[in-house]
Amino acid sequence: MTIKFGTSGWRAIIADEFTFWNVRVAAQAVADVLTADGQHYHPVVVGYDTRFLADEFAHTVAQVLAANGIEASLCQRDTPTPVVAFEVIRQKAAGGVIITASHNPFAYCGFKFNTAWGGPALPEITARIERACEPYLEGESQPKSAKEITGLKKRLIVPLEPIPVYFKQLESLVDVNLLKKAKLRVVTDAIWGSGHGYLDEFLRQCGAQVTSLRTERNVLYGGKGPAPDRENLNGMFSEMKKQKASLGLATDGDADRFGIMDVDGTLISPNEFLPLLLDHLVKTRGWTSGLVARSVMTSHFLDAVAKKHGLEVKETPVGFKFIGEIMQREGSIYPSKGGAFLMGGEESGGLTIRGHVPEKDGILACLLAAEIVALTKKPLRKTLQALQDELGPFLTSRLNFHLPSDKMNALKTRLRVSPPTRFPGFAVRRIVETDGHKFLMTDGSWLGVRLSGTEPLIRIYLEAQTPEKLKLLEKAGKDLAGV
Repeated sequence: MTIKFGTSGWRAIIADEFTFWNVRVAAQAVADVLTADGQHYHPVVVGYDTRFLADEFAHTVAQVLAANGIEASLCQRDTPTPVVAFEVIRQKAAGGVIITASHNPFAYCGFKFNTAWGGPALPEITARIERACEPYLEGESQPKSAKEITGLKKRLIVPLEPIPVYFKQLESLVDVNLLKKAKLRVVTDAIWGSGHGYLDEFLRQCGAQVTSLRTERNVLYGGKGPAPDRENLNGMFSEMKKQKASLGLATDGDADRFGIMDVDGTLISPNEFLPLLLDHLVKTRGWTSGLVARSVMTSHFLDAVAKKHGLEVKETPVGFKFIGEIMQREGSIYPSKGGAFLMGGEESGGLTIRGHVPEKDGILACLLAAEIVALTKKPLRKTLQALQDELGPFLTSRLNFHLPSDKMNALKTRLRVSPPTRFPGFAVRRIVETDGHKFLMTDGSWLGVRLSGTEPLIRIYLEAQTPEKLKLLEKAGKDLAGV
């Protein structure tokens, strides 16, 4: 048994590898790393989502931290990941532990660590935590633990209610007066996740007429994962029609990802919303200089908007921690309102802006979508279409394939030794190896390939200017994968 941190924390099947013992080991490893760095005098914020036993796992983490003399600031209800990140910064904490598997299926749980600057831990930190787990997993040492009542008496476990201060932070980032004047009709869908009582309640405080869906706890998530995708949001559109709502807004299991549905049921993808939002922020906030960060497999539509406004684009590996690192380096994190960083996002539904946290925030993303509708008084699709008419179409797609190990290994070898320089109908101009292989074509289209390091899964990302070219790229991607 090993504890391995991936793109966003350590995730495993509940009662298989994600057990109370292994959670104690991971918490003890975090305590050991913080102690070695002299950070154990600062608190650690502990939060959790709505998954099966997530609250109990979080209490276990708090007990281990308390036994190590580290104050655990323990959330009193399921709490979104971005809210924990905000509390880490606000409290000047040593870090934050969130028990979450985000949008993954219900059988999974996870352990995520955010560092003192609020962002997800970078690989060098998670590698240290992994190494610190080894002596406990091998039986050479035992994790410390304390009874919760003892921790509470000693003030080493401190109850935390983060909603009021987080709402004040949102008020500083969103045009609340504009929302109050608009009095939008909105349907929100928490998908049984921790966004309930956050997104819907803040919109109500801003004068919106809100219908809230799936706000109760359901650890089975309807038999699927709490991802804000088309399959999961059909019920939201039905309710939108019933309520005559102009917008549907959803968050995933830990509310770090967003789903945005237009009045006609069209789902606005992150690849569409990110450039739309950047254009809006530049025009309404006066952010006329600075940089935008995006992950390598995110649409170049964002680059076109940035170029239009004279902004720089930084391309990062997949994983919001790398976007957060740029934000931290540029000094744009809360409570600062300056710094060169303006906005960061990724195609999988992550977003943050200047003056906020270096972590994905699906709640903020949804509120900013509402702000755009309140300002334009138009469906999002119409505003998006006007931007596409100005800058050109950007059509995207993503394909996922499970491959046998022999095909995976053969593809890895081919990409490493002799990557393609031409696909049918396309000539490769350049190959980017920031994360996987991204083939930039001479006509501006591109095809990206990422192979999972933990399972026989390949992801292929595509972008082209016409449906015909996108179909050609899809065939090229399938041929490359051998499916």
